[in-house]
Amino acid sequence: MSSDRIKLIRQEEKLYHDYCYDNYKLFEQGSWLYKPVKIVLDLISYFEEKDTIKVLDLGCGVGRNSIPIAQKLKVDSKVVCVDLLNTAIEKLRQYSNALNVQQIIVPYKEDIADFVIQPNEYDYIVAVSSLEHVESRDTLEKVLLNMRNGTKVNGVNCIIINSEVEEVDLETGAKLEAYMEVNISSAETISTLRQVYNGWEELLVLPKSLEYQITRKGKPVLLKTTAITFAVQKKLI
Repeated sequence: MSSDRIKLIRQEEKLYHDYCYDNYKLFEQGSWLYKPVKIVLDLISYFEEKDTIKVLDLGCGVGRNSIPIAQKLKVDSKVVCVDLLNTAIEKLRQYSNALNVQQIIVPYKEDIADFVIQPNEYDYIVAVSSLEHVESRDTLEKVLLNMRNGTKVNGVNCIIINSEVEEVDLETGAKLEAYMEVNISSAETISTLRQVYNGWEELLVLPKSLEYQITRKGKPVLLKTTAITFAVQKKLI
């Protein structure tokens, strides 16, 4: 994919997310910001016996998942939150303060592909609808390897990634070129994940077909995708 195409996709995604963040409040009905992803919170149960844990949320947005995670943790735990958008990080700070978890939330404005993940640093790494927005398939594999290497023994990774994305103009029925940097088949996506996490225990592998209406350049567009939930735990080999 050309650099111009990537730039265009990221500009459109910025417009879409900035609109959502400016017009919908976190945890209020009316958008996907209404509540966290259930599996992301459920997996915190794997760390109930630990006094403190360190979490990484790649593509955190305004805190849809990271703030509820922080609310479940003890005060000395940390949730490191990474997002490319200024708006997301600014809103994350505001919501963290309002919800009294600012001492746990650690925000970074950075491309998730450039964020340095130290080896064996995190108990729990989350990436929800963010990995498909890295610039290439090679970059996706690099980030996944960094996530794997950055996870402690008995740590968990929870990934939700879109595959087979299609966009359709609702006014004309015409199929559009999808605004997605990495857009591969569900089978390829699962195969890539399993190769990277070879040797880990699979907790959940679930492809789910979804469709919802979005706006592109002021026009209604139907977005179709197969969202893959992939949750795994690192065990001693």
